[in-house]
Amino acid sequence: MTGAAKQIRLNAFNMNCVGHINHGLWTHPRDRSAEYNTLRYWTDQAKLLERGLFDGMFIADILGVYDIYGGGIGVTAREAVQLPVNDPTLIVPAMAAVTEHLGFGITLNVFAEAPYTFARRLSTLDHLTGGRVGWNVVTGYLESAHRGRGEALPAHDRRYDYADEYLEVLYKLWEGSWDDAAVRRDREARVFSDPALIRPVSHRGEFLSVDGYHLCEPSPQRTPVLYQAGASGRGRAFAGRHAECVFISARDKDSAREAVRAIRAEAAAAGRDPQDVKVFIGIAAIPGRTRAEAEDKRAEYMRYASAEAGLAHFSASTGIDFSRYGLDEPISYAPGNAIQSATAAAAKRGLTKRDLLSEMGLGGRYAVLTGDAVAIADELQSWVEEGEVDGFNLSRIVVPESFSDFIDVVIPELQDRGLYKTGYAPGSFRNKLFGQGDRLPARHAAQAYRSAAAVTG
Repeated sequence: MTGAAKQIRLNAFNMNCVGHINHGLWTHPRDRSAEYNTLRYWTDQAKLLERGLFDGMFIADILGVYDIYGGGIGVTAREAVQLPVNDPTLIVPAMAAVTEHLGFGITLNVFAEAPYTFARRLSTLDHLTGGRVGWNVVTGYLESAHRGRGEALPAHDRRYDYADEYLEVLYKLWEGSWDDAAVRRDREARVFSDPALIRPVSHRGEFLSVDGYHLCEPSPQRTPVLYQAGASGRGRAFAGRHAECVFISARDKDSAREAVRAIRAEAAAAGRDPQDVKVFIGIAAIPGRTRAEAEDKRAEYMRYASAEAGLAHFSASTGIDFSRYGLDEPISYAPGNAIQSATAAAAKRGLTKRDLLSEMGLGGRYAVLTGDAVAIADELQSWVEEGEVDGFNLSRIVVPESFSDFIDVVIPELQDRGLYKTGYAPGSFRNKLFGQGDRLPARHAAQAYRSAAAVTG
């Protein structure tokens, strides 16, 4: 296999909860995920990931509960399927305090908070981390989340319409409200900030009305690194305009390549360089010093996994209650208001409940690479070369060994092939990923909001 032209990017895929992607493994005797509500759990992981030179920790989140399967939260609660789930932002400063380079991609829903206060939250985190914050922009798909706020869940494409305007307001606050020269810190002149270089934002749109100054001085990145994970046509259009990192799901390299090219085409259509977007795919891995060791560990893990918990998770993703179907009964995959790409992929394959349970033998829906360092590195390299992805979101099976095994076994092999960095680049999260400075490039949509006229008009 020939050497790849680009180095592999790597995020640890995690969530501030017990069960994330591979469900049931909280019962494994070596798993520490039940300690998710302690700072030590997170600071230990952050130090481990930085030892492995991971680019970042991608922190997933939901605001509602998975209550589709069986018409309630029975399996969800018993197997801790992303319930309970804590706030993803509050663990970040603690992890940043024990690391120097690791980035943090935080999933936050645009419907959860007004953009005026949200802008302050993310600017504060960018300051406290020294420019190491990213934001995974999500519009949400859970009816339970909107019921909890006393609202109806908007239709799929309308959620993205709202998100577009939400980002417009944020760009005005982050990029246009304060000039870089506004903060002087001049003790002798008694001028901390020059009021002539700070301007209020005035916005009147279809969904939002905002009048006010951004409350924070410019942070290292101003706008955090922007992640997005929607794979529908509307989601890809949104990614093409806004996203710097896109998270996709694909079962094979041909479909991954098709998705990557579609996303890059959307970026080009938005006037951006297609390479301004890095594409990550979700995987899990069980490495061993030998293939036999890896296979033994996989068999051990499977004894603790819960395929039904994985199915309860997938029910929420598709909006389909799979508990109502027999093992081999045809399933009606009608388009709904949940994750359209997940439903469409299952419908295309005509999966039965038996098929789904079989694929979720490790409690989740991601491909699980099992083998020695050479075998796993070969497969990762193949996904980069043939699937044209830039990197991977590595999910956890057993914490922390899913990450420590990968670091100790796989990363040295990738480094020997020249496919993985041997040290961190300087600067912010954005500069480490793209090498073009700390701020969004001028060809990004945010550029339009960097002038006084743009934020006050």
